[in-house]
Amino acid sequence: MSYNNNAPPGPPQNQGAPVPDSYFTESRKGEVNELRNLLRNFSTQKDMKKKREIIKKVIAYMTLGIDVSRLFTEMMLVIETRDLVIKKMVYLFLCNYATANPELAQMCTNTLTKDCNNDDPMVRGLALRSLCSLRLPQMVEYVSEPLNRALNDSHAYVRKTAVMGILKLYHLDEEILERNGFVDTLYDMLKDPDAAVVTNCILVLNELMQKSGGMAINRAIMLHLLNRLGEFSEFGVVAVLDLVPRYIPANQEEGYQIMNLLDPVLGTTNAGAFMAVIFAFLSLAENLAGKEMKQQIVTRVKAPVITMMTGGSAELMYVMLKHVDALIELCPGVFDDEYRQFYLRHHEPTNVKYLKIQVLAKLANPTNAPDIVGELSECVSDSDATLSRLSVQALARIACRDVGGEGCAENITCRLIEMVDLDIAHISSEAATALAAILRKNPSLRELIAPPLPRALKYIHEGRGKASVIHLLGELGDIIPEAPYALEKLIDGYDHIKCSEVKSALLTSTIKLFLKRPPEVQRMLGRLLQSATEDVSCQDLHDRALLYYRLLRNAPDPSIVDQVVKTNMQIAGSANFAEENFDEDMRDELMKEFNTLSIVFGTTSDNFVSEENQIKFVKMPAEHPLDGGAGSVESAPVNPVDSLASQVQEASLLDHGPVDTTPAPATAPMAAEMDLLGFGTEPTPAPVVPPVAASTFSLIPNVALSGDEYQSKWGAVSDADAHVIIVPLTTLPPSTDAVETPLSQASIKTMASGELPTEFKFFLYAQDASSDGSIIMVQASIGKSSPCEMLLTIKISGPGGFEKADAFVNVLKNALGAYAS
Repeated sequence: MSYNNNAPPGPPQNQGAPVPDSYFTESRKGEVNELRNLLRNFSTQKDMKKKREIIKKVIAYMTLGIDVSRLFTEMMLVIETRDLVIKKMVYLFLCNYATANPELAQMCTNTLTKDCNNDDPMVRGLALRSLCSLRLPQMVEYVSEPLNRALNDSHAYVRKTAVMGILKLYHLDEEILERNGFVDTLYDMLKDPDAAVVTNCILVLNELMQKSGGMAINRAIMLHLLNRLGEFSEFGVVAVLDLVPRYIPANQEEGYQIMNLLDPVLGTTNAGAFMAVIFAFLSLAENLAGKEMKQQIVTRVKAPVITMMTGGSAELMYVMLKHVDALIELCPGVFDDEYRQFYLRHHEPTNVKYLKIQVLAKLANPTNAPDIVGELSECVSDSDATLSRLSVQALARIACRDVGGEGCAENITCRLIEMVDLDIAHISSEAATALAAILRKNPSLRELIAPPLPRALKYIHEGRGKASVIHLLGELGDIIPEAPYALEKLIDGYDHIKCSEVKSALLTSTIKLFLKRPPEVQRMLGRLLQSATEDVSCQDLHDRALLYYRLLRNAPDPSIVDQVVKTNMQIAGSANFAEENFDEDMRDELMKEFNTLSIVFGTTSDNFVSEENQIKFVKMPAEHPLDGGAGSVESAPVNPVDSLASQVQEASLLDHGPVDTTPAPATAPMAAEMDLLGFGTEPTPAPVVPPVAASTFSLIPNVALSGDEYQSKWGAVSDADAHVIIVPLTTLPPSTDAVETPLSQASIKTMASGELPTEFKFFLYAQDASSDGSIIMVQASIGKSSPCEMLLTIKISGPGGFEKADAFVNVLKNALGAYAS
């Protein structure tokens, strides 16, 4: 027998006696002491691979719930390493035990604060993330300084981590936002050159401002983010697209421009981004042209929706099917030609099959109804009883809606009659129920439905199906000779009927049959009324029987009883039954929560999200409806302007019409007090690339461009590279000349200008005097209402980016002098 001397001793292998807990406690203490010795070992400190393995054991013990806090000092010493893997594990250890043992937090904080100044940006970011994760209120002041420094770090990872750190501090101390001005900083960081940082800013602002309806957005923010949409990851694209339904465009032209910017996202393979852009389109259509525009949007997205639905996993397919179902309800008929995509596949899970059956019934029209009815008829014989029932119900729904064209209802009725005679209990029962529904909608099919009913009553045993056959016998008793005798057998065996639904149907049908054939039914009706009035198993049945008895006994004229008992079988048009009507208000509420679980559950979030966790985002700007009438550019009378201006205006996606002058909503007071994005203030230096100083930036005085050159250079620069900047003005210029003259003196030339009823428009250009000689082209508009602002859309045909655009704006503001603030 051999022994492993290095293996830790196991529990005593004694003879059935329970092992005391103290044994495991002592064993763990020994293992922890052994780990301490290994961490202190000089040879271990030099061997990084061995050190990793030891620290992995420490973390494993910690994960299992074993207290290894006694190793805190040794782990603090290990943190002085360049190995990122070791640092990550040590940071995890420190954060875990600093939270559980606040007295150790001071030591932990000093170490992490020191690493926040490390030369390696990964170390700085990891240290800051761990520092903000301590979750100790007394440490907030220690974290604020390194956090503020990290927000202006030169590396994007550190800035991204710092943005999330603001949210962690907010949950510890809500007042820290006001003390440190973090909200203003986050809005300014929406201009950050790294898209991941911008994504985190959007997410954090939405959570910080959820009490006031979410992150405040305006025109400048919306256009800035949409123009950079191509830079974001799929996760970031979803964050940006979620803002679009909350934004109300100033006019129809701007709404269509936003749609053009969003259209490329339909090519994404990410389902979240895809559904988010559909929701954005539908929300914009709500503000633009209503139902016709929604029809065009659903038609546009139909093909990619079908592709994504059929090419994904089963879970994705089900969610996509739910959203397709909602789109079909919103715009009936759009998906009708794609009905084959909703045929069942043998490998699909049952929940997908069930939903496809329901959707197929909504796609039926005179063209495709024969194929759909054939497919559903095949599904009736499936071994899954639920699927069979749903298929029968779908067939009945097509017949009741009368959407299959001439002869479709008769064809379906014949198929259902054949199913009634099948020796399969659930199919026969469901087919009988379907025939009862079809008769309510199509009384002309009486002669077709009547013959098989008496024999069906003998072998249908399910309560719902049996009640449907009894109901049909009462309705069609005048053309079924043996109807009274079929019901009499049930009345004689009344005490053996257990289903209250069958008893109620038997009572109602017998009354109706009595009014049609009194001599044959009189005696058995009396026996039935006596049995029903003495029945205490169902209060509703008892009361109904008493009502019929008193009515028959006291009514002076049998026609009165006939009017009370008989129902109007005629249902106008193609309306659904009352119990199947879909609440349009509910549908509208659900569409407001498109791309959420509300569509999957079929109910609004109020019904499955607790009140304290509900977030109600508000639309912005408040009370800012579309002004597609006199306020829009296309309908306003235009003064004579150079024809090039109109050409550039039509070619540009960033010519936004009148500037939004509506004040920020009352629900977001923070937005009214600050210049969102910082576009109206002096340019903030970018964290990575040093800014172009205004003193070194200059323009060539005698630059000249023809109209064709201007247009070609403008089109050569991508819309995603355009810069949208708002310049606040102190006063409104009296004319276009008051703007053109000072700009010309500052070497900013005017290609075209004009005055509209609501604004001044300018097409400007200039050339950078630096070695690259970049051409700067500007579309500018000045709104005539208060507050007065100049909206600039800047494209640069060369390097420079935001820094050169900001420097150019400084020159422009200096040239305008008294007009610019």
